[in-house]
Amino acid sequence: MDLRALRCFVAVAEEGHFGRAAVRLHLAQPPLSRRIRDLEADLACRLFERIPTGARLTRAGEVLLPEARDLLARAERARELVRAAESVREILLGTVAGAGLDVGPAALAILRSTRPGLRVRLHEAPMTDPTGGLRERRVDLALTRLPFDTSGLTICRLGTELLVAALPAGDALAARPRLHVSELAGRPRFRLPAGTDARWRTYWLAGDEDTPGPVVTSAEECLHAVLWDGVTGLLPAGAARRHARPGIAFVPVDGHPPSRVVLARRADAPDPLVDAVAAALVDAHATGADGSADADATSADRTAFTHVGRPGERPAAGAAR
Repeated sequence: MDLRALRCFVAVAEEGHFGRAAVRLHLAQPPLSRRIRDLEADLACRLFERIPTGARLTRAGEVLLPEARDLLARAERARELVRAAESVREILLGTVAGAGLDVGPAALAILRSTRPGLRVRLHEAPMTDPTGGLRERRVDLALTRLPFDTSGLTICRLGTELLVAALPAGDALAARPRLHVSELAGRPRFRLPAGTDARWRTYWLAGDEDTPGPVVTSAEECLHAVLWDGVTGLLPAGAARRHARPGIAFVPVDGHPPSRVVLARRADAPDPLVDAVAAALVDAHATGADGSADADATSADRTAFTHVGRPGERPAAGAAR
């Protein structure tokens, strides 16, 4: 049975008049009468008798009335339950090496005003997974860094972050205001495990794959390796600040591309709530955690996701690789 026809039936039954029911429903009387006729045809019985004062329920109509009220109430309850479930849905946000976390409070403020019932839970992915958990469908959205294999993902570039070399505080290079990445050549480095995305490993090692050093999977393990093994390596400047501790020096590095911070999602999973979280993060990043505009990201970079297809496929205009 059509719920719209049932609403019309209940209105006529309660008003006892087709004209008054039409006014109540903000509906013209001909379509109201048509829905009642369709309902009667569906049930193969008459529901109303015409009387001088309007309309009166038949015996069949009296049986239907409480059932119709119950069906309409249950339909409304179902609608509210679905809306409630959607309003408190949890979005899982992956993050890699602290990418984009500085704008978290600003993004949260935006979401609280636009989507007050939406919850965002953070998943800190290991440095071995530059997708932040997207490939394994552990998260809905990821704040991460290029370069890595972006096939099947949709990418929005947010900005760039400078790199620093993490060095033992007693190292001769630790007192330098800046250093060139070539000065780290031949030094033991912390390294990422075999099987990690090849582009990702090459970028962070910035040297010979055969360079000796301990294998790490997190920023904490990187710093532990610096302290206990005396090795060095590259880290994002923001991550270095968050993990600062005695015994480790962080020196800005020249001669190596900065880390490109991006927002990533699966291209095959459109979702308006994920879009809402993404928009809040993009807006927050556009003004910067301190309220200033991010000069490194163009307005085109910040306004929309760009689909990135199969490896070797020509990227769309504005795509971040």
